[in-house]
This record gives sequence, structure tokens and C-alpha cells, in this order.
Amino acid sequence: MKVRILISEAGTGAGNNLIRSLKAGDPAITTIGVHSNRFVLCRSSADRNYVVPKSEDPEFPSALGRVIQKEAIDLIFPNTDADVELVSRLRRDLPCRVFLPTAEVISLCMDKHRLAAFLRERGMPAPLTHSIEHVDQIETIWARFGRPAKLWCRMRSGARSMGALPTSTPAQARAWIEYWQDMRGIPNGFFTLSEYLPGRDFACQTLWKDGRLVLLKTVERLAYFGGTAHPSGVSSIASVAKMVNDTHVAAICEQAIRAIDPSASGAFSVDLKEDATGVPCITEINVGRFITMMNFFDFVGAHNMSTTYVKLALDRPIEVANPHDFADDHYFVRDVDTTPTILHVDQLFDGIETP
Repeated sequence: MKVRILISEAGTGAGNNLIRSLKAGDPAITTIGVHSNRFVLCRSSADRNYVVPKSEDPEFPSALGRVIQKEAIDLIFPNTDADVELVSRLRRDLPCRVFLPTAEVISLCMDKHRLAAFLRERGMPAPLTHSIEHVDQIETIWARFGRPAKLWCRMRSGARSMGALPTSTPAQARAWIEYWQDMRGIPNGFFTLSEYLPGRDFACQTLWKDGRLVLLKTVERLAYFGGTAHPSGVSSIASVAKMVNDTHVAAICEQAIRAIDPSASGAFSVDLKEDATGVPCITEINVGRFITMMNFFDFVGAHNMSTTYVKLALDRPIEVANPHDFADDHYFVRDVDTTPTILHVDQLFDGIETP
């Protein structure tokens, strides 16, 4: 495709992974990167790069518009929740195509408390979640769960499990929230307590156009990037993941997205974790963007999701006979300062010996 894509967060892992996927899917795609930090931007693998003001700077919209016009950009590709929210607000003024869900859908999905309540009200599996307006409410809210061995304490919004912690007593939850309030300036009402989910951990990446599911791929997280260094012991970023074909997980994701937006368009990435009985529960939906292990979704299976996204956004023809795309026995492995590796199970022993 002779198209020109603007990549936000260029130079980050998410930005470079997306560029790698797009180039692998179609080398004719031209990528233009933007970032406010020159030290990050110097690592960008985009064809050309521009330093722009920070997103909260009043000059940012005009600077972004100048890049789009100068490079004749066809489509902008946000890479973080903040970018999705910003591009959504600016969509009417940007001189290029924007392929995002509605602002209302973005707002709902970015609030994990509202999302969980929305899903549970419609009989869909999501963890029971209560908002903590003030730390003095913790003991009362804890009692609503009965006598739990653990509860999950986390922020209503944010990525990479920031501010998330399994807690076994109200005192632990109080101390955790007070730390974030005192040291990081997090305001009242930003934390929740929710049901602790001990089972398998899934990520389901989907693409939609006008209410039609176009493509869906599912992976299971087996180990976490930096998990042992996090107080929670987990992270939304997998260091090891496996592609799976779980029809039950897929059905839950489809049902949830159709409930959230019957006319869904764009990218919806669903995180799920099994409860104590093995039921996959939706913990969050990252809307309008891809997750960081996008290379796995793009390089394994019949279809590259990133280039499919571009075609859908620009109304180009696509051929996807079965939206449930899957390839058996493939693993995704990554670590800091290394390119992510994708292996078939048979390759796990190539060139490796035991003494």
C-alpha cells in the first residue's frame, strides 16, 4: 500500500514494534514518527521523525497538524491510552484519517470501575469492583466481599499494572493507597478494591468495522516482564506468551464489545483472568490501540493485524474468511534490550544442549 502512517510514541518499544509489524506486512508503507523527547525519538525506526511539544502543551495540536500536512499523512496510529484520548478529542481538526471508537466508548473503557459495573449489569463476567472515595471507607468496602483471602487493589485507570497490588487485609490496602497519595499525588477516588482472580491470564486483540468483527487473536500470558520486581508480581506486559485457540474467551470478548458499542470500529484489546472456578473475567479493555506484544499477533496466523487495521481505516478491500485467526504451538519471548522472539515449540530446543 502506498500509504503514509503517523506513529505516536515513536522510539518506544510499542512504537518500534508497530513499525516492525507494518513493514513486515507491507514494505511499501511509509512511517512517520513523532515524540516530545529527542532521546526517545533517536531510537525510532520510522522512515522520518519529528520532535513535537508534549501533548499537554497548547502548541501540540498545531505542531501535529503541521507534520500531518507536510508529510501528507493518510492515517494516525496512537500507541498509548493518553494518545488515544488526545487524538479522539482532536479528530475533527486533524487533516488525516482517524480510526477510533467514539469518545463515549473510549471514556467507558478507560475507567476500569465503570467498565466492570457496565459488564456485570449485563450478566457478563467481570470482577466485582468497588470504588474507594476515601481511605476511611476501606474497612466497610472490604466487608462487602465477605471474608476474602485476598482483594486486588488498583487504580481506576492506567496501564502496565501501575498502582496494582494484591492485598490480604484492609490495613495493607490503606497503606498502599496512602503511599501513592503521599508520594505520587494520586487524588481520592482513584483506587478500587476488586475480586482477586487467581487463574490463567489472557489477552485478546480484536479488530472491528461498523459493528462487524473482522479479526480476533488470543494469547495466554505465561510469565511477566519485570513481574518479580513489581509488588503485584504480575504485569500486563508478558515476557513469555503462547497463542491459544480458546473459543470461550473469544465469545466473552465478542459479547462484551458488542454490548459496549454495537457499531464498534477500530481496535479493542481485552484482558481477562480466570476466577477461582475457571471462568475468564474481563479485567480491562484497551480501546483504540494495540498492546505491546503486537508483533506476536502480526507475525503468527494467517493475517497481519496491523496492516489489516490500516486497510480497514482507509476503506481498502480485505480478505478475511474466518475472523478467529490462530496458529498452534507458537510462543512469544522478550526481555529488555532485545528484539522480541517468536518461536514454534519445535524451535525451543534448537542449538540448545544439556551438559
